[in-house]
Parts: sequence; structure tokens; C-alpha cells
Amino acid sequence: MKVTIDGISVEVPDGTSILNAARIIGGDIVPPAMCYYSKLAGSGGKCRTCLVKVSKGSEKDPRPMPKLVASCRTNVMDGMEVQNITSPEVIEARKGVVEMLLINHPLDCPICDQAGECHLQDLAFEHGAVKTRYEFDRRTFNKIDIGDKIQLHMTRCILCYRCVYVADQITDHRIHGILNRGDHSEISTYIQAAVDNDFSGNVIDVCPVGALTDKTFRFKNRVWFTKPVEAHRDCDHEKCKGEVTLWYKGDDVLRVTARKDVYGEVEDFICNTCRFDKKKTADWVIDGPRKVSYQSVISSNHYDFTPLPVVKTNPVLQEANKEQFERETRL
Repeated sequence: MKVTIDGISVEVPDGTSILNAARIIGGDIVPPAMCYYSKLAGSGGKCRTCLVKVSKGSEKDPRPMPKLVASCRTNVMDGMEVQNITSPEVIEARKGVVEMLLINHPLDCPICDQAGECHLQDLAFEHGAVKTRYEFDRRTFNKIDIGDKIQLHMTRCILCYRCVYVADQITDHRIHGILNRGDHSEISTYIQAAVDNDFSGNVIDVCPVGALTDKTFRFKNRVWFTKPVEAHRDCDHEKCKGEVTLWYKGDDVLRVTARKDVYGEVEDFICNTCRFDKKKTADWVIDGPRKVSYQSVISSNHYDFTPLPVVKTNPVLQEANKEQFERETRL
């Protein structure tokens, strides 16, 4: 299938969604996704942040689609033409979606552990409005304890269903899900049971906001003050490869997460033993520093600078070094 997205053409296999076709091209034309997860079957179609405009259906039927479509749930057709960032209609619709997501979302980024790696923060920065038009009280929920490892903040949840799909597809049994309907819908556990199984910690990694966070990392540090390092170990669990990212503060490992790709999706899910019980450097084989996008706030404090030597015994060399430093700084 040949599809054109924002003027860039690419050939993709039959059955490829518009979102994944855009990911093959890469760059700014890739629509954002808050609920779609390529490794979770059935995900997508919940948040509507990936809306795009199909200006040409296909070569056989060139008529445009009458409404904006969710790119994660719409497969490409041969000859299809799609507009994403080149369509003012899409940008305006995405702005409206972000406004809807922020209606009940608490503005507690300064104390949220997800701050700095939150997809909703990124969307709000790119498409959010300066003021809210919502004048009513935000949703509130009773606090629920779902175990000693995972913290649930239901007021931050956007009901993306990712954590539910994770529990369904990579764990032996699921004891949490979406309860109630409409504005009262919430992530919760049946009969107040704790979420506790070998892979339960992965709900933290797939959550796009701060609704599910790591209790062992809670309030310990801001993510942009830590240094991510990739590491691995020979894990005993048959379903876990033991390939992780260690988040250092000095010599201390503050948290362990699964490795993620450029779209914030987990490359391989990890077990709870690797995530919660192995927090010493001696437990791991270090692979090297993790590459962080320069656009991410996580990279703000990670840079190398080698100061020029200062020769105190020779004033001429001292002045030459000073001029060289000033010249390179200007460049």
C-alpha cells in the first residue's frame, strides 16, 4: 500500500494503520498517542489525540472521509492521502481533545512523579489553551490502596485502558479494571484487592500520565535530576529478558524501569524482581548511558564540558586560553 502523509509518501504492508505508517516515516508528522500501544492488542481508539484528516480515501475511491479519523484505528488504503500537522482542522481538533483531557486532570505537575516524562504535559505544551473554560468542580475519587509497590491517583487518570490490557495480556490474572460508567468511570480493584503479580509493575510504565506511579520512587527526586543508564541481568523469570533502564542519583539507583522506544513504548516488559528488588549496581551489567532526546527535559542536565587548562605560570598562555574559551563559547 502506498500512502502519503503530509506530502511524504511511503509504502507499507496491507493492514498497517495510519499511525504506524506515520511512524515508519518518523519526525514531526507522527500523530501523538495517549492510549494506543503497539505491543498491546486491542489498544487505541480511546483518547482521540491521534485524529487526522483523510483528504483522499484511495485510488479507487478518491473521496475524502467526511470526518476526522483516529489514525491508530484506521488502516491505510492504496493511494490514500492524509493530513496531520498540515491541516488546521486537525490542530484545532487536537487542541479541543487536550482541553477535554485537562478538564478533570489536576494541575499538580510540581508534585507529580510523572512530571518530565508525561505525555499529557507534552500535549498541553503543544496544543493546550492558556485558560480553561470549565467552571465546575473537577472529579474526585476516594483513595484506594492497591498494594505496597504501585500508587494509584485516580484523579489523574485519562482512562486510556493501557494498564487493563497489560494485566489481561502479560499477567496470569487481572483483578483491576474500569468500574462504573460515564463521568464516574474509574480504575479500581474488585473487593479492594491489591494488584500483586510477577508483572504488575508494568502498569507503571505504560501509564501515559501520573495515575499509576512507583511507590518506591515516590517523592525521592525529580526525573530530570537523575541519570538514566541501560543495564541487563540474567533474570530467572522465563518471560523477562532483564533489560532495563537504571535511574541514578549519584551512586544510588532510585528506580528501575523497562527500556522504552522513541514513542515512549516499552521494548520488553520486565518482572517485579528486576523492577523493585534489584536496586544495586552490583546486581546489573551496565550497557552504557541511555540516549535521551534533546527535546526532553530529562536531557537538560546531561551534558559534557571539558574546561580549558589554565597555565598560571605563563600569563601569555593564560590570556590565549581565555580568548580561545570566549571564542568557542560564542560559537
